[in-house]
Parts: sequence; structure tokens; C-alpha cells
Amino acid sequence: MSRTLRPPARLLGGGDAVLALDIGGTQIKSAAVDADGRIDAVRRTPTPLGPDAVVAAIADLARAHGRRDEWELRPTSIGVCVPGLVDESRGVVRYASNLGWRDVPLRRMLEQELGLPVAVQHDVRAAALAESRIGAAYGYPSALVVAIGTGICGALVIDGTPYSGGGYAGEIGHAVADPQGERCPCGAVGCLETIASASAIARRYTAASGVAVGGAREVFDAAQRGDRHAAAVWADAVTALAEGVARLVAAFAPHAVVVGGGLAQAGEALVGPLRAELDRMLSFHRRPFVLSARCGEDAGVVGAAITARDLASALRAGAGARA
Repeated sequence: MSRTLRPPARLLGGGDAVLALDIGGTQIKSAAVDADGRIDAVRRTPTPLGPDAVVAAIADLARAHGRRDEWELRPTSIGVCVPGLVDESRGVVRYASNLGWRDVPLRRMLEQELGLPVAVQHDVRAAALAESRIGAAYGYPSALVVAIGTGICGALVIDGTPYSGGGYAGEIGHAVADPQGERCPCGAVGCLETIASASAIARRYTAASGVAVGGAREVFDAAQRGDRHAAAVWADAVTALAEGVARLVAAFAPHAVVVGGGLAQAGEALVGPLRAELDRMLSFHRRPFVLSARCGEDAGVVGAAITARDLASALRAGAGARA
């Protein structure tokens, strides 16, 4: 099924035509970007099992995006983002639990299959890049982008470049929030994800109230209606999240904090209390602007496109320097 991203005209501006893909545990999102920066319809394709099958599916998608009568596309490069531990410099997916991958040389596999240069990026770092270049963090020298959904992950963007730490940076959901808390599926105790992720909010509410819910949105709605269990669970999540962000603000002093992911659909109901809690916790520190993400659920695709364009520009500059 395809769905149009509906960007503004010339969303990314003039530049290289590229293909962008966001590989998730259940679906691959893909889109083509032309030389004017226009993005065609974002396609959603079920993710097949195994890296070889994924590479074959991407090859099919590349042909599908390039042969539309109304869309002339000759991509110069391809950008791909993936969840997990991703070594962008080598183009290797070290570990992706949602995909069942370990040490997959994705860049090499795709370049051999497609004959084009490929940039491989972590999905949240790709989304953070999109927010920095064209989204909520545009114009800020540095930003911390936090994605809150089934899990919690973050990315620090400095001067338009996400910091990767060799693929290990950004796992803020697995920083300790409560040393006496629940055991996390990762094996540690009291991770932030066990309190403030969307799945944790639903689970903790059911445990407190005895009422099963389908997700965090139902807990938020119940809190708005005055349900004391829901209000307590939501408040605990906001406080734990603010404490985690406050530590990062103290360490890195980002100019902005951007909140994205599924839970961020709550908008100011989440961002407002988070902003207030963060302000209460900080003293002499630089207080960042706390903002809602703007690039939406397809931010990973947009970030992958930007990464692909950056790669094409770097290769062209390198070729010019050698000439």
C-alpha cells in the first residue's frame, strides 16, 4: 500500500535524485526523491525474513520507484536506515533484534546488488537528521531528538550531523531510571523504557488498575478524564523521561530537545509537562527549547534521503579533489 507523504513543494530543495528506505521489523518504507527535492508516494512493503530477502525486496522497490511513467528517476545514491546497533562508517548492522540480524554487511550487499553507492544509517539518527535539516530542530546548532514508542531511543545532532559513537550512541531507553525497578528485556534493571515507553505505560496502568488497555493513548485519555491510576502512571513516565533528558542536557547542553515517536502524538500534553519538569530539575544549565517533532512517522525515510544526498555530494567532492 502506498501513502503520500504530502511534503511542501521542493521539500529537500534541489540536489541529487536518490532512493530512500526505512527498514523496520514489520515493514519497509520506501520513497524516491527527484532532483527538485520532491518526494513521491511512500510505499509500505512487508519486511521479508533474512538480509538476503530484504536486499532482493529493496532491488524490486528500486525498480518500482524508477519506472513510473509520471516519475523520471535516475538515482545517484541510496540511503537506508535500520533499527538496532548500526555502524554507519562501515555500513554494517551489528545487531537488530527486530530483524534478527547480527553483523550484516548491508552496505556491501546492497551496492553489489544495485550498483550504486549506499549510505546506511540508524533509524532514529536518520529521523534526527531530518528534524535538524528541515524539521523542528532546524536552525539550532545542536539538538537532542528523543523518539518514544515501543522503546525509547535518542540522537544527538551537532552542526547538522548525528553522533553515532560507532553505532552504540543513543540507547537512552536502556539507561537506568530506577535501580529498584523492573527488569528490562535487555537484561538490566530499571531501564527508562520500563517506565516511560508507550508499552510500559500501558503495562503499568494495567498492573495498577486491573484494566487492560490497548496502548498508551488509552492511558493518556483516562488520565485526562481523572483516572487516578492513569494520572500516576503518566506522571511517573514524564518524570522519568525528564530526569533522563536532564542528565543529557547537563552533559551536552543541546540547544533544543525534540520529542518524536508514537507517544509524541500527545503533543503539548506530553511536551508541556516535560518542559516544566525539565525546567524544575535544571539550575545553571542552558535550558533547551523543548519541541514536538515535525517530520512525522516518515522521518526515517526523509533522513535516509538526506543521508543519500550527503553521500552523493561527498563522493562528487572526492572525485573532484582527485581530478
